[in-house]
Amino acid sequence: MAKEYLDKLTALIDKATSGTSKNISLECKHFFSGAALYANGKICLSLTPVGFAIKLPEESRNALLKQKGTKTLRYFPEGPIKKDYVVLPITILNDVQVLRHWVTLSIEHVTSLPEPVGKKRK
Repeated sequence: MAKEYLDKLTALIDKATSGTSKNISLECKHFFSGAALYANGKICLSLTPVGFAIKLPEESRNALLKQKGTKTLRYFPEGPIKKDYVVLPITILNDVQVLRHWVTLSIEHVTSLPEPVGKKRK
């Protein structure tokens, strides 16, 4: 099942990032029961049974949450809300230009974040 999500995510990212990633290393990997995109080793979005979740700055998340079909990310019904993420509606996933905008913003956002304390990247 995870391979199906990895294949779908890879196809979506190929469409949404063509020529926009400059010197950023993008890698799709298995992630729990789905797949995730890592930008320079930092997770920026995932595709799981819950949906297509994207990590964004607060003002972008707030703007998206006003759109129909967009929701906060919660992996399990009683689990915590992942406050840095928004689950996108299918209408955005089907619009390559709009999807490209949000994916690019997410990549720029996560690659600008400082490294976690105590963690060194190779």
